[in-house]
Amino acid sequence: MARIGFVGLGNMGLPMAANLCRAGHAVVGFDLSEAAMTGLEAAGGRRAVDAAGVAAGAEMVITMLPASRHVREVWLGGLAAAARADAIFIDCSTIDVAAAREVAAAVNQPMLDAPVSGGVMGAENATLTFMVGGEDSAVEAARPVLEAMGRSIVHCGAAGAGQAAKACNNMLLAISMIGTCEAFLLAEKLGLSHQALFDVASKSSGQCWAMTSYCPVPGPVPASPANRDYKPGFAGALMLKDLGLAQAAAASTGASTPLGARALELYEAFCAEGGAGTDFSGIIQMLRGQG
Repeated sequence: MARIGFVGLGNMGLPMAANLCRAGHAVVGFDLSEAAMTGLEAAGGRRAVDAAGVAAGAEMVITMLPASRHVREVWLGGLAAAARADAIFIDCSTIDVAAAREVAAAVNQPMLDAPVSGGVMGAENATLTFMVGGEDSAVEAARPVLEAMGRSIVHCGAAGAGQAAKACNNMLLAISMIGTCEAFLLAEKLGLSHQALFDVASKSSGQCWAMTSYCPVPGPVPASPANRDYKPGFAGALMLKDLGLAQAAAASTGASTPLGARALELYEAFCAEGGAGTDFSGIIQMLRGQG
């Protein structure tokens, strides 16, 4: 079992760290929230006095932070310097590709960008998908640790490739969720029940993850946030952030993503109307109101 440092014990980071504890790893963590630190101790981990303190003696150091600037500040502000010379660094935050490559080059040690898909439910159940960028040897060394937190570990390429895959995946997710919502709203207008549309589309050419695993209307998928008054899950603000990263990447590469751009506009409106803290599938409520 490994000694692991973990910085960022929020809605995703805390259950991820707890799963590492359950797998028998020795986890030392830090977060600015006292409640998060108490949660880590309840799960079997130990607290550090600051972010750099998690690195002392750790074989692997993991971060799960809100944005690119936090990743830069934490890693380049003392965390990397405090680590063992043979430690492997893993950043599970969702940030822009350029920032991931910048930090990986600056720390001068093996570093993986490993953003995740699966939301809070996936973090709690250790069923996350990790999209990993970095050197082959570091990925293989980190795989047993990642497997304690997730069900699928995909090595996408060199540094930054994990973030690139996350941006593409979540842009597609947003587009498919909006399309799924529109289909259910049209079905309502046509007098078709939610269950009838689900039974058809989930088994035919309209099938997608947004429908079969995260259905935006109550009933057909009991575990979906629609059955919990759209409590996240994956908040609208996080989807808006990821769509912004995708559009920044599209602009920098000259990629044509008109549906991605429209999805960004719709999630901007959703968050502006109070959906930032609601699950991203709750955008159906905004669309229904526009109908």
